[in-house]
Amino acid sequence: MNVYEARTESVLTTPDPDSFVTHAQERITVDLGGIPGDRHYGLLRPADSRQKLYPRGTMIANRRQISIVSVEDNAEVAERLGVENILPEWLGANVLLAGFERLTLLPPGARLLFESGASLICEGENEPCIAPGKEIAAQYGRPELAARFVKAAKQRRGIVCSVELPGVIAAGDKVRIALPR
Repeated sequence: MNVYEARTESVLTTPDPDSFVTHAQERITVDLGGIPGDRHYGLLRPADSRQKLYPRGTMIANRRQISIVSVEDNAEVAERLGVENILPEWLGANVLLAGFERLTLLPPGARLLFESGASLICEGENEPCIAPGKEIAAQYGRPELAARFVKAAKQRRGIVCSVELPGVIAAGDKVRIALPR
């Protein structure tokens, strides 16, 4: 099994169910439902446009409990958009990692093992959508960035994960990334 190391730069939550933007915290606690109080918390969630097999609204396993982005992927997206930077909170991210190139290309089944013992399972790429593009456009006062974001963030938008083992994730923690065989 191949194992790599990265660093947790920041952890964030969205306690307001009507808000897309996340806010930095010192640490987050994760349980089998995700981050208690976060807008994506729960063992189940209604199917949406991403799940073509089920009618919209059908309750399915929540494989989008936690959103993770990387410093490296964010820098590439910013460069493609011609802006200074992309902050994780504008993407609705819960964790910002550094030190692992091409985080978005992690295969489903990869494990992220944090110092506390918390463990997340990569469920796949977080497909780019217009919501973060609108936030980036608003931050820079450039409306054209909203539509450009989806293409610019393809294979650079980060990953979604579910919780395999509860624990605490804090800024500054090391994380081991174990690829599936």
